Amino acid sequence: MASIHADQGRDSRFNSFNLNLGGSLVRTDLVTDLNAEGAEAAYYGLFFLQGRQHVDNHTLVNHNAPRTFSNESYKGILDDRSHGVFNGKVYVKKDAQQIEAYQNNANLLLSDRAEIDTKPELVIYADDVKCSHGATTGQLDEDAVYALRTRGIDAAMARGLLTLAFAGEVMEQVKLSEIAERVERAVAGRLPERFNLADLVETAEAVQEA
Repeated sequence: MASIHADQGRDSRFNSFNLNLGGSLVRTDLVTDLNAEGAEAAYYGLFFLQGRQHVDNHTLVNHNAPRTFSNESYKGILDDRSHGVFNGKVYVKKDAQQIEAYQNNANLLLSDRAEIDTKPELVIYADDVKCSHGATTGQLDEDAVYALRTRGIDAAMARGLLTLAFAGEVMEQVKLSEIAERVERAVAGRLPERFNLADLVETAEAVQEA
């Protein structure tokens, strides 16, 4: 269980990285107050769940001042009978004009029994703002799996690589190689030495976009 609260002053920058590889019961509450002009907050989250693991992510960004900025991107990967929750809220006060706030939650279900509850919210009391939010939930593209298999990659590896490509938007923001490698192994498994992970992920992304 974790609770993080950031109070931001003028022209401050706060970046949050929440990488979660599951647990019996996990909950993280993340709150940011943008209290002065020029304050910026960015949230990046990735949760990968298996078995009967349960993870709750609750986020709140309070735009308390004008000309503040926030961007939030959370991705969930759920397998077996795991259960994930994303509840994100962006609150814009009446006098917080000329702000920008973006929020997105995308989820990948690897099992028919996995569940995700997602609720992105915008509460806006100002009229001169740029705000958007959204949520998507889907499964792996079997055509993309087949395309990778034609390149000599077995089915399990192909699914792992496509899953890792899905997580790529968040993982690109992680600057610590040791952390990135641990997440990559958890999601895609340990690759045979003859494979180059970066090249394979790039191939998987290209296949998905085709």
